[in-house]
Amino acid sequence: MTPEIARAAELLRAGELVAFPTETVYGIGADAANPAAVAKIFAAKGRPQDHPLIVHLADATQLDAWARDIPDAARKLAAAFWPGPLTLILKRQPGVIDAITGGQDTVGLRVPDHPLALELLRAFGNGLAAPSANRFGRISPTTARHVRDELGDAVAMVLDGGPCQVGIESTILDLSGPAHDGSAILRPGMIGVDAIAAVIGQAPAAARGDSPRVSGSLESHYAPRTPLELVSSDGLVFAVRNAIVKRERTAFLASMAQPIHHELISWRLAPTEPEPFARALYASLRELDALGCARIVVQAPPATPGWLPVLDRLRRAAS
Repeated sequence: MTPEIARAAELLRAGELVAFPTETVYGIGADAANPAAVAKIFAAKGRPQDHPLIVHLADATQLDAWARDIPDAARKLAAAFWPGPLTLILKRQPGVIDAITGGQDTVGLRVPDHPLALELLRAFGNGLAAPSANRFGRISPTTARHVRDELGDAVAMVLDGGPCQVGIESTILDLSGPAHDGSAILRPGMIGVDAIAAVIGQAPAAARGDSPRVSGSLESHYAPRTPLELVSSDGLVFAVRNAIVKRERTAFLASMAQPIHHELISWRLAPTEPEPFARALYASLRELDALGCARIVVQAPPATPGWLPVLDRLRRAAS
């Protein structure tokens, strides 16, 4: 164990907040069994009290300490995808505190796929509540610098594990209902419907009206301070011309080359495949947000299964 990890685990046991990297985004971690420590997460983020948190575990052997009535499908998925960007919503054990679950009878659990996160979780020895390490509703952090810039002294320590390799939040899969209800995706991520169906033999459904509340499911989320607009590929040229006519400094994130060059237009070229696009998305939005433009215009990706997680984040950011 490195001195840095030992210090981080010591701070967590003392009820402090420690930000750490995962493969998805950086999380702001607290002892998930300590109500006072968890309350610091809500205060640091400005997060609504009824918005549940995800508990991060060192490995799947800790599942039974946090969840009950665990279906076989959950254990198969954990074996297939943990460590990895998949959160399972399960019936909670009675001892799980209400602040973690938002007062619901369910809890979200996952094992992150990042060496620093796993080393910290093993050193700490228990579950860590760890939502994204940013102000509530804003762009998620994918570097340690993002965390420091946004939260400052609200966290006692920031573990720097470099840029996150997935770049957007985990898939959230609900397995808390009766067995005949099957599973439901409550938040899309880079583990998609086909991958889940290949493991459990049944494709998950979409979220229902009575599905549990989960992280990142509000209509407006992942948003820069600058108003963001999604436009089709065909609408990009019009959006550029409109900005020039209105004399509005506008930032663009698009996979196509800049059609018109002008001093009012800031153009960032985006990757053309979903995985690298997702990896760079939040850092790109932060960069464009810092330019002080009137608007950010993003070329909408295709509405195909591989792009669904990215499209979900962009639609919420534009809401």
